Amino acid sequence: MSGLIKSSIARKVVMALSGLFLVIFLVLHVTINLASVISPDFFNEASHFMGYNVLVQYLMQPILVIGVIVHFVMGFVLEIQNKNARGISYVKYKGSANAPWVSRNMIYSGLVILAFLGLHFYDFWIHEMTYKYIEVNPENPARYYAETVEKFAPFWRTIIYVISFVLLSLHLWHGFSSSLQSMGVNNKYTPALKTFTKLFAVVVPLAFAFIALYHHLNPITH
Repeated sequence: MSGLIKSSIARKVVMALSGLFLVIFLVLHVTINLASVISPDFFNEASHFMGYNVLVQYLMQPILVIGVIVHFVMGFVLEIQNKNARGISYVKYKGSANAPWVSRNMIYSGLVILAFLGLHFYDFWIHEMTYKYIEVNPENPARYYAETVEKFAPFWRTIIYVISFVLLSLHLWHGFSSSLQSMGVNNKYTPALKTFTKLFAVVVPLAFAFIALYHHLNPITH
C-alpha cells in the first residue's frame, strides 16, 4: 500500500478522482446558482436546504473540503515530480514542443483558482457561519437571493470572479479530459467524451461568469 501511494500512477489516479468529484460539484453548484437568475424563490429554497440540511452540512461539505485539499496537494506534488523528471529527461526543455500552454501552466491556473476559492469562502461560507453560529440569527429562507446579489454589487469583485472563471475554463480544458485518460478511459466513446469535456470546460465557467455579471448589472433597489 505504501508503494502504491508513493507511485506516480497512484498519484495521478488520486488527482483524477478528486478532479472528477469536483466536476460533479461544479454541476450541482452552477445549477443552483442559475436558479438565482431564473427563479429567486427556488434559489432561496435550494440554498436554505443546502444550508440547513444535516447530511449536506456534516457529511457532504467536509467531503467537498477534503476533495479540494487532496486535488490541490496532488497537483503540487505532480508538478514537482514533473519538473524533476523534466530536468533529467531533456537537455533543453522546449515547453511548446512537448505540451500545449494550458497543460504546462495548470499549476498557475490552479493557484489562481485556489486564491479565488479563498475569496468565495470568505464571501459565502464565512458569512453563513457568522449568521448562523456567531450572531445566532433565526432561520430566514428568503435571505439568500438578496445576499448573493449584494456580493456582486462591487465592480472589482465581479471582475475577480469573471477572471477566475476564465482560468477555471482553461484549467478544465486540459484537466477534465486528462482525468479520464488517467482513469484509463480509452474506447470507441473516447472522442465523444473528449468533445464533451471541452464543451463542459467552456459552458460551465461561462454560466458562472454570466451569473456574476447578471447580478452586478441587475442590483436590488429598495
